Amino acid sequence: MSAEPETLGLRERKKIRTRATIREHAMRLFAEQGYAETTVEQIAEAAEVSPSTLFRYFPSKERLVLTDDLDPVLLTSFVDQPADLPLLTAFRRSIESVFLRLSPEEREQEERRQRLIYSVPELRAAQMDELLRTIDLLGQAVTDRLGGDADPFEVRVFAGALAGAVLGTVRGEPPRISELLRAIEVLESGFPLVRAIEAARTSGSA
Repeated sequence: MSAEPETLGLRERKKIRTRATIREHAMRLFAEQGYAETTVEQIAEAAEVSPSTLFRYFPSKERLVLTDDLDPVLLTSFVDQPADLPLLTAFRRSIESVFLRLSPEEREQEERRQRLIYSVPELRAAQMDELLRTIDLLGQAVTDRLGGDADPFEVRVFAGALAGAVLGTVRGEPPRISELLRAIEVLESGFPLVRAIEAARTSGSA
């Protein structure tokens, strides 16, 4: 998100800007030269920081691409949705809210990041580890929303099912937001088309 919280001090705002600058130059160089051909040293030089400073913000070259800055914003929005909303509805509305607040430039940056992940085999493979991390974060957000009373195993299965629904929209390229929302709506409605086909087959074999 583009706006920096006014409550942050000068040092914190400087860190945010430095981090954003490093990532901006990294994405530019990846687009111009290719991911494999771009070195950490080149990114650090372009951002006018030392490699050691770069690694304080991003511990590896992969993390420059894989780190999703929208995750914490999305999960905070999810937890803050009205308490009477079902979990899936709350998650769908949080996606809608967060992505509607993105500027055109931020939306384009996120789309470029996603395209890079899906076009580089190394990053695409590493994305599976990121998916497990996302399931952990989502599971914690679900627990927070339910007040900590939910069964941990059931919560993780729920988070995995939601992540799997999103993963199911992938067909060799990043999914559109409309597809992500549709995937959640299919979960919300309990797979009505699948159930209708099953019901028809059951009644036909009776």
